[in-house]
Order: sequence, then C-alpha cells, then structure tokens
Amino acid sequence: MKRIALLAGTLGAVIAGGVLHLLGAGPAGDALWAGGTVLALAPAAWWVASALRAGRLGVDAIAVLALAGALAVREFLAGALIAVMLAGGRVLEDYALRRARRDLTALYERAPRSARRYEEGVPRLIGAEEVRRGDRLLVPGGELVPVDGVVESGSALLDESALTGESLPVEHRTGESVASGVVNAGQAFDMRATATADDSAYAGVVRLTRETEAGSAPVVRLADRFAAWFLPATLLLAAGAWLISGEPVRAVAVLVVATPCPLLLAAPAAIASGLSRTARQGVVVKGGGALETLGRARTLVLDKTGTLTEGRPQVMDVVAAPGGDSDEVLRLAAAVDQMSSHVLAAAIVRAAHGRRLALPAPEDVSEVPGTGTSALVKGRRVRVGKATGARSSPWEAAQRARAALDGAMTVWITVDDQVSGVILLRDAVRGDAGRTLRRLRAAGIERVVMLTGDRADVAETVAGVLGIDRVLAEQTPAAKVEGVRDEARRATTMMVGDGINDAPALAAADVGVAMGARGAAASAQTADVVLTADRLDRIADAMDVARRTRRIAVQSAGTGMALSLIAMAVAAVGALPPSAGAVLQEAIDVAVILNALRALRPIRGTRLPLDRPTSELLRRFEREHADLRRPLELIRDVAGRLGRRDPREALADLRDVHVFLTRDLLPHEHDEEARLYPAMVRLLRDPEATVTMSRAHAEIDKLVRRLGRHLDLAADDGLRPEQLDDLRACLYGLYAVLTLHFAQEEEAYFSLASSSS
Repeated sequence: MKRIALLAGTLGAVIAGGVLHLLGAGPAGDALWAGGTVLALAPAAWWVASALRAGRLGVDAIAVLALAGALAVREFLAGALIAVMLAGGRVLEDYALRRARRDLTALYERAPRSARRYEEGVPRLIGAEEVRRGDRLLVPGGELVPVDGVVESGSALLDESALTGESLPVEHRTGESVASGVVNAGQAFDMRATATADDSAYAGVVRLTRETEAGSAPVVRLADRFAAWFLPATLLLAAGAWLISGEPVRAVAVLVVATPCPLLLAAPAAIASGLSRTARQGVVVKGGGALETLGRARTLVLDKTGTLTEGRPQVMDVVAAPGGDSDEVLRLAAAVDQMSSHVLAAAIVRAAHGRRLALPAPEDVSEVPGTGTSALVKGRRVRVGKATGARSSPWEAAQRARAALDGAMTVWITVDDQVSGVILLRDAVRGDAGRTLRRLRAAGIERVVMLTGDRADVAETVAGVLGIDRVLAEQTPAAKVEGVRDEARRATTMMVGDGINDAPALAAADVGVAMGARGAAASAQTADVVLTADRLDRIADAMDVARRTRRIAVQSAGTGMALSLIAMAVAAVGALPPSAGAVLQEAIDVAVILNALRALRPIRGTRLPLDRPTSELLRRFEREHADLRRPLELIRDVAGRLGRRDPREALADLRDVHVFLTRDLLPHEHDEEARLYPAMVRLLRDPEATVTMSRAHAEIDKLVRRLGRHLDLAADDGLRPEQLDDLRACLYGLYAVLTLHFAQEEEAYFSLASSSS
C-alpha cells in the first residue's frame, strides 16, 4: 500500500504541475514537480541504505543520484518523471511477482478447513484438524476431501486439478485411496480417514510450496553481479559526458535512462512466473535455482521401482491347477487376503474386485509374516502365500520356470493342503514412461541412467523396453549416491526417485526430483522438485517450463539492458534530454516485465496438442484394451493344453477362442483402423505413423482366418493329430502378436490421453 501511495503522490505531482504550466503558472508547476521528486528521494535513499546494510550496492543508488541531480540542475519535470518511474517500477514489480506467485498462493489458501465426521451415525461438521485416523467421513458433492483416506462405499468422482494438474475428473472405487485437497465432482460418498490433516498429502504440498522462492536462481544472482560493474560504469559515463561537454544536464540524462536496471525487474518476475506455472501442473519446485538447474540438466538418473514402474505389484495372471478354474482360485485367495495388509494381498484383492468377484467372509484367519495367510472359507482351509513342502509336480515346476522368465512374483493357493493354483504378480512399467523419456530427450537430456536396488535381470528387462543408456542394478543407498556423483561430474544431473533409500541420492544430484504423491516423506524433503501427482510425465512438463522460463528471463533482461545502454550513449552525446529519457526508460521497464510474465502462459513444449474428441477416443479404446486383456490369456492357455486334452474338449476350447476373437477382438481392431488411426495420423501429422500398427492388424486377421480354417477342417469327433502343431504355432503366434500390439498402442497412443491435461 505504501508503494501505491508513493505512486499516486508522484503521479499527482506530475499531472498537477503540468496543468499549472498550461495555465501559465510555471513557477508553481515547477514547485509541484520538485515536491514530487523530493517525495520519491526519501524512500529511494532508504532502499539504498537497506541494501548497503545487507552488503549490496544495487542500481537504486543510480535512482538517488538521478533524483538529486535533477533537482540540482533544475530539471524538475525530469525529476518528477523519475519519481513516477521509480514508484511505478516498484508497484509493477510487486504486481508481477504477486501475479506470478498467484498459483502458489492459491494452493495453500484453498487448504481444507472442515470435515463432516460421522458421530452416532450422523455426520457432524468439525474442523479438519480434529479428524483422526480411522474416522468415517462424509464428503458431499462440491466439497474438498479434508484428509487422506480410502473410499468406503460406492465410488468417488474427484476433480484433482488443483493438486495434480489433471483436468478431467478421476473415478475412485471402493477401497481406493483418495488424497486431501481434491474436490468431489460427483455424488456424496463416505470415506475412512487414513491420516490426520497435518499428515495428509495437501498439507505436505503446502509445506513444500512455502519453500519456493524466485530470488535464488542463478540468473537472478547474475543481476547482483551485474550491478557491481554497471553502477560504476554508469557513474563514469555520466561524469565523462559532464566533463567533455561541460553540461551537467547530460550527466543527469545518463543517470535517468540507467534507472532502474531491467535485469533486476525481469529475472525475478520470469522465475516467479515459471514457479507458478509448474505449481499449476502439479510440480512444486523449491526455488528459482532448482528451476533453472532443471532446465540445464543433461543427464537423467532414475530409480526403477515406483518411478519407472507403477511401484505396486499387479496381478498379471491367475493359473489354476489342471482341472481347476482361475476365477475360483482368485476368489478364494482374495477372500483370505482381505484380512492381510501385505502389498501383494492388496494387489490380489484389487484384481478380484476388477473381475467383479463376490468375496466370502473368511473365518479363523491366521497370518505368518513372510510366509502367508490362511483362513477357513466356507468350511475349506485356504492358504495363500509361499509354496510349502519339497515335492513339486511338473505343473508347479512349469509355473516357477515361467515366473522366473517373466521376472514375476508367485503367490500359491492351497485348498485343504492341495495346490489349487498360483497367482503371478509383476510391477508393471508405467504406461507413460517411454513417451516421457522421449520427451525429456527432446528437451535436452542426452543420457538416461537407471539406478536401482533390484535384480540385474529385472532391471535390464525394463531398461531394454525403455531404451535406457546405462543400468546400475543391485545398488545399496551408498552406491546410489556414488553413482549419482559420478554422473554429476560429467554433466548437470537430475535424479528422480520415490523411496526412503533414494533420499541421499536425490541430495547428491544437481537437482533431485521426488515422486511425492506416494513417495516417502524423506525423499520429498530432500528433493529440489516434488511431483504432487503420481505421474512421470510431469517431469517433462516441468523441464519444458524451466527451459522456457530461463530463455524468457535472459531474453527480457538482455533486450532491456541493450536498450538502456543505447539510450545512455544517446543521452551522453546530448541527443536525449532528461525528461524524454525518463519516459523512454519507463517504457523499457514496462516492456521487459510484461515480456517476463509470458512465462505464466501455458506452453505445449514437447507435449503433443490433444483435442477433447481425440482424447475421449483414446480413453475409450484404452478401456476396451483393459476389458480384452484378460481373455487374451485364454489363447495361451488353450495352446498349452493342446495335445493333453480329449480331442473333443480341445475343439470346444478352440471354438471358445474363435468366438472371442471374431465377436470381441476383431471388431475392436477394425474400429481402431477406421476411427483411431486416422485421428492419430492427423495428430502426429505423419501418414506413416500408424503403418506398423495396421500391419499388425493384418497379421491378426490372417491368424484368426487360419484358426477358422482349422475349425472347418476338424472332424466331428475332434481335432486331428496332424493339426496340432500348426494350431499350437498359430495360437502362440496370435498371443505374441496381440500382446506386443497392445503394448505398442498403449505406449504410443493411449499414453497421450493419460498425459493430455
């Protein structure tokens, strides 16, 4: 308010003095202009004194000299204009920083303040700080989720844009986690609190946001170093112009156009704008220095688990023992695991819910940590966990061999001491990982390194899929630190991780990035950048913003300083009087600040533009993929049973496979060819972009026709022996082509929809 009052006072003096001059009262007008000059001289002197006490001598000293010089040479209009320029520059700078930090401020201003807790079956309004773990809460439509928790009944449709930057509402089903600070965009739902307000995700984001500052960026510190030589250079030029011409007014003119320094205004405004832009996208950057270093990174070091992979196991297959049913195996396992807190148990229960299996209530539950859980389910003793006993059937040996080849974990299910089946789980690679790494390479990353404590064979498999340059596997936390330091000695290095064991490595990197949505608090506190959304593509978004922000800051400052130096030279030779110089310098200052604020605008960067119709189309086909994936396993299972079953039963299995392929799968593939692929060609602007995918469709059609011909050739009493080899090759080939094709579409196309916000 004081700076606005100063601007109003100085501007009023200029206008009133001008009116008096027009009315012929020149001396009175000069007096008003002189008063406006004096009005700004006092605070300007105070700013210089404050800077000196802090050990800095900035360009505000030039403003003081210009104001005093204007009074001395009786250039009262110039002095009054300098006063307006100085006050206006301060107000404009305050506005720029306030506008730039608006999104950061909005994050903690909208923190949840209240909650509706059930007490004796009735929801009662309480303060959010009163919520305790285990409380049952009601979240009405349109209100904020007050604390972290899980959906207890029904489903929740949440607007997570403020926390994650995701523009479309996200649906969470019963048992799924929800974060505090997001808005209920659907019907009211009940949730169970898993954290207090202080320990919830939104509170963590607020704490991290308060740490962000613009002033520590290297480009901002450059302004301080610039002032060290710019001030004496300006004084020498002003003194030289006075000595050579004998006209002190030229010295004042030089001082006028040198005040204030555009670099000091442009750099903080641009950096603060960049911090605000990243916050809007779900990325909290702890300071301008971190933002600029992020933009200069050339080496990317990544943890595997939770960073390149989902960070939680997912059921990849349920295999029933010969003569069993996979749905029944999963249903029994999930019924027992409902009572377990183990991460694999949670994955099994999620898979059962995904198949819409009804889970009976277990009795007499017993859990042995590290071994498994057992319970009575409808009178049968069901055990879920590690295999027991030394004996192993050929079928069990085959499942172990497959798990080893796939890098999968196994959970064995026994019913009344008889092996009923096995569940294979794997930590899947993130769908957006491949595209994000390609975007980061386009943004300037030249080398990608995976640093993980996982087994070498598992790490190499993931690295091969993603095209990673170097793999360091089976690393201890100390070895991770040394690995990061080794890379940092070669180039500016960014490290991305999420676990407690990643915290030292994040600190060792030039810029550490923590996956803060589900990651450990230690990593989030150590890191320079925290992703509030559990999405890897936000790193690429942040790097796009960082590079653009630095470019705008340097561009604004460089252009402004070049114009100021030219104006100083013109003033030194007497071609620019003080009054005109003051107006010109004000225009330069306004221009550089407005240019710096361009960093607030959204940018496409390395992200492909995706319109809503195309996004909805991609999401539709992505959902269809999810529904088709499980039946794909039927193809491989039938191929594995060929030759071991009765010919009539094998023929019935093949007919089931053929019905699935012709009724469900092929219509999906043909619809993709007709609708999705033309949209991808338009989006990618490359008619060759879908050629390989179309070739896969042709191969799928050919193999399905081949399978149909085998069915036509089969006798009424079943398959003939001479058909088995070709049928087995056809089915395994079809399974391999479909699995690869699905993976390619999900990475190349569907990942665009998941990162379109």
